Amino acid sequence: MKKVAVIMAGGTGNRLWPRANENTPEQFLHFTGEGTMLQNTFIRLLPVFNIEDIYIVASDNMKELIYNQLPQIPPENVVLEPFGKHTAPCLALTDLLLKDKYDEDTVMTAFPADHSIYNIREFQYCIDLAIEFASFKNCIVTIGVKPTRPETDFGYVQIRNSQAGIEEYYPKGIRYSAAFAEKPDIDTAKRFVESTDFLWNTGIYTWSLKTFREQFAQHLPENDILFQTLRDKKFSDISMEEIEYVYRQVQAVSLDYSILEKASDVFVVEGSFRWSDLSNWDEIYRLAIKDSRNNLIEGNVLAIDTSNCFISSQEKMIGAVGVKDIFVIEGDNSIVICKRGDSENIKQIVDHFKRKQVNKFI
Repeated sequence: MKKVAVIMAGGTGNRLWPRANENTPEQFLHFTGEGTMLQNTFIRLLPVFNIEDIYIVASDNMKELIYNQLPQIPPENVVLEPFGKHTAPCLALTDLLLKDKYDEDTVMTAFPADHSIYNIREFQYCIDLAIEFASFKNCIVTIGVKPTRPETDFGYVQIRNSQAGIEEYYPKGIRYSAAFAEKPDIDTAKRFVESTDFLWNTGIYTWSLKTFREQFAQHLPENDILFQTLRDKKFSDISMEEIEYVYRQVQAVSLDYSILEKASDVFVVEGSFRWSDLSNWDEIYRLAIKDSRNNLIEGNVLAIDTSNCFISSQEKMIGAVGVKDIFVIEGDNSIVICKRGDSENIKQIVDHFKRKQVNKFI
C-alpha cells in the first residue's frame, strides 16, 4: 500500500498577529518545539512517510520560506497556489500532481502545518492506523483527541461507540463518526466535554486518492468541473496562469464544511496524544512554562509586581508595573495589547487594516 502526506501550509497569519503576518504566517515561525511549526510538522511525519512522498501546498509567495526552512524537500513536491482558497481547493490542486505519480488506491493524509503535538509515538500510531483503515474500508478517516476543557476555538467530532462492522479495529481506536461541530459557544462546548462522546477534531484527514476524488466531485461539483479542465494535462505542463484562472472561479471552502459534514462514510481514530491548534496567543500562553507569578516573559522585558501576563519583546524594552491578566506582544512594526482570554479577537484588528488597506501593518 502506497501512502503520501500533504502538509497544508497556506494560512495567512492573522491569528497570531503582530508576530505573524501575511509575509510570514504563523506556520513559518517558532512557538513550540525545536523548529518552526512547519518544520515540526515535517519532522513528525518522517518516521511514517518517505521524504519523496511528502508534499507541501502553500501560496506562491511562500515558496522561498518553504525552500529555506525545508531544503530537504524535493522542489517538485511543493505545490504553489496563486492565492489561498481554503483547504478543499488546495487538496484538489495537489491531487493534480499526485495523479501523475500514484495510482488511485494510494492513501493520502492531509495535515495542517500549524499544530502543536506531544506524545509523538502515539500520534504516529494513529496516523498508521488511519492509513490502514482508510485502505481497508475505502472511507474517510479523521483523527480526534479527547478534550481536556471546553474550548470554543476548536472543532469537534461526535463519535458513536458501536463495534458493528469494525470489530477488529474497535479495540485499536477506530470509531464511527456521528456529527461534526465547528467552534461552539462556551455552553455548548461544556456540554460536549461532559457528554464524553465528543472529541476535538484535529483537522487531519486520511483517504485514498480515489475516495477523495469521488467525494470532491459529489459534494463540490462546480469546483470539480473547474479542476477537471486541468486534469488532462501533466501537472508540470500546467502554467500558474491556468491555475489562477481556475482559482478565481472556485468556491473557497474548507474540507470540514464541504465534505466531512456531508459524507456518510466517515470514521474517527480516537487518539490520546496531546494536541493543540495554536489558534491564538492564549493557547501559546496556556502551553508555555510560566514563572512563579504565572508570567510568560520573552525578550527585553522588565516586569515588576506583574502576574498572569504574557509579555514578549523582539527589540524594544517593555516595562510592566502592577499589571495582571494582560498580553503585550511586539511584532516587526506593531505592538498588540489585549486582556488575557480575549486574544482570539485580535483578528478584528487585522480585518480592520485589511478593510482600510493599511497593508504595512499586516
